[in-house]
Amino acid sequence: MHVTYGSFPNGLICGYLFAGGAPGRELGLDEARAWLAGCGDAPAGDFAWLHFDLTDAGAERWLAGQPGVAPAFLEALHEGSRSTRIEDAHDTLVAVVNDVAFEFAFDPSEIATMWVNVGPRLAVTARAHPLRSIDRLRRAVKEQGVGFRSPVLFLDRLLADQGDVLAHIVRRATLQVDEVEDHLLVGRLGPKRADLGRLRRVLVRLQRLLAPEPGALFRLLRQPPPWIPEGDLDELRQATEEFSLVLRDLAALQERIKLLQDEIAAQVGEHTNASVFTLTVVTVLALPINLVAGLLGMNVGGIPLSQDPHGFAWVAAIAATVTVVAGWLAFRRRD
Repeated sequence: MHVTYGSFPNGLICGYLFAGGAPGRELGLDEARAWLAGCGDAPAGDFAWLHFDLTDAGAERWLAGQPGVAPAFLEALHEGSRSTRIEDAHDTLVAVVNDVAFEFAFDPSEIATMWVNVGPRLAVTARAHPLRSIDRLRRAVKEQGVGFRSPVLFLDRLLADQGDVLAHIVRRATLQVDEVEDHLLVGRLGPKRADLGRLRRVLVRLQRLLAPEPGALFRLLRQPPPWIPEGDLDELRQATEEFSLVLRDLAALQERIKLLQDEIAAQVGEHTNASVFTLTVVTVLALPINLVAGLLGMNVGGIPLSQDPHGFAWVAAIAATVTVVAGWLAFRRRD
């Protein structure tokens, strides 16, 4: 049966059955319900994956009626906290995963949440906005024939794809930081200062949302559900370590951006101080001339040198001398 993307009711985006490590076979909600009802005799590791769009009101209603969906998963859909976490809810893994939008353009609003429910026979993912990691996984299953021997390996691939997406974001952000640094070295910042601030805000939010993920996974690995084989735990442990490395790169990039912003702020301060000093010097240099002109222009009796044929030359010489001395003192103090 050929199933088109997004054609199922109740918000189902795609559904696949993984049996014996073979490539996933597409299935709908009725087929999934029938298989889950009779999967007791299926070999260990066979499971169904259903991916839902939560903007459809029927998605949550359908999930609430399935025995393989933990109540903690349904409760997480309505919790205000979106921090990344993964926990064992009565031998079912329930995870809240933060990911970037499919068309990510380094905007903090393009970071959204996906909810994951992984049990021994059913894996459910649900999101309200298109996300990049889960879409990569869906295309890998649909177009490349990727299969999984167990639902934990499915979760491991999902986390690995999330780590790859995050590593790609770090690489793109590094290129932007390199460009800003090059402009800083030649003294041409322009609009790059605003770009640097926006980039740092995005990275800070990504780290704040994703940083709890490795810790949550390590806690799970210490006390895993009994149905997870030891080999699958090793795969999950490796994915956790790789994700931790990416988060460290993200933190290092944030520190580099902070140093660049401090350097930019120092340069801006120096330019501001230079401008204020120049304005002050101009004001001081103009003060003697303005003072002499004001005194000589009062039109009162007794103005000195008013009858001297060389009076203007004397006044101009005095004003020039005072101006030169004031300028010398000002620049001497600056040096």
